[in-house]
Amino acid sequence: MLPTRRSVLTGLMTAGALAAGRARAAGEAAPSEFRIGYQKIGLIVVTRQQQLIETQLADRGVKVRWFEFQAGPPLLEALNAGSIDFGYTGDAPPIFSQAAGGNLVYTAAAAPSGEGEAILVKAASPIRTVADLKGRKVAVARGTSSHNLLVAALEKAGLRFTDITPVYLSPADAGSAFTGGSVDAWAIWDPYFAIAQARDATRVLTTSGQTLDVSGYFLANKTFAQAHPAVVRAALRALEQGAAWAEAHRDRVAQALAEVTGIPFPIQKAAADRTQFAVRPLSDQILAGQQATADRFHRLGLIPRAITVRDAVWTAPPA
Repeated sequence: MLPTRRSVLTGLMTAGALAAGRARAAGEAAPSEFRIGYQKIGLIVVTRQQQLIETQLADRGVKVRWFEFQAGPPLLEALNAGSIDFGYTGDAPPIFSQAAGGNLVYTAAAAPSGEGEAILVKAASPIRTVADLKGRKVAVARGTSSHNLLVAALEKAGLRFTDITPVYLSPADAGSAFTGGSVDAWAIWDPYFAIAQARDATRVLTTSGQTLDVSGYFLANKTFAQAHPAVVRAALRALEQGAAWAEAHRDRVAQALAEVTGIPFPIQKAAADRTQFAVRPLSDQILAGQQATADRFHRLGLIPRAITVRDAVWTAPPA
């Protein structure tokens, strides 16, 4: 039998109290607040809606504050600046941030993007395959996971990135450009993907799941993670609990996402149904995939220098 929300929260509060006791015994001072960046997607929104991180940190007296971002790059700018302490993005933003000397660490991986990220065209478009994008304008948010999908999909189709005209736009602006016909295709993630499908007759050229195996990541400000490892661990425990609940309650996930984001339930339901919910350790396989993405971006001149992804992996002290 699945646990009730009350039993989950009670269990989390007990675990949080034990963790807090261990942290205090080790001499770690709790911060006054924990600032989390989020986007209108997936697990971190569910965790916020259920106040699981707040429950984990209640015994320590840490106030949790939430800050919304439209995409990963501005979220990581805030993380690097110390304006937030923790957040979630797709695979590409931390690569761009690390290449620019960003003050970040990877703490855990999310589930693969799968079918929740795609390259779209209008249903009436003559473009039938990724190879047909040659010479076309493609909207994409620079430095995002969809940027990586677009690059990888073009390579798989035998094209170079220079064979297309990338039009770098935020998701909201890209949606308008796609609907208005000023771009030929759009590389985008849920829930914007689901919004586009609901608003326009579209055709999917490819998805992340069909193109490459990549993860999203839970990231922390490096200085914060070094000073407050117990808080970061508490956030990851809460996310793990949220993932277990979300996998078993997709309708309620969609409702929670709709309530938090204001995006209609049917759209969030479409997004939730094709989303995997998980918090995964940073295995050699996951890090190798992220390194391959970093190497691809450097080869194409999209980042200014080669990086070693492992250099930005959080080494948590013993609990």
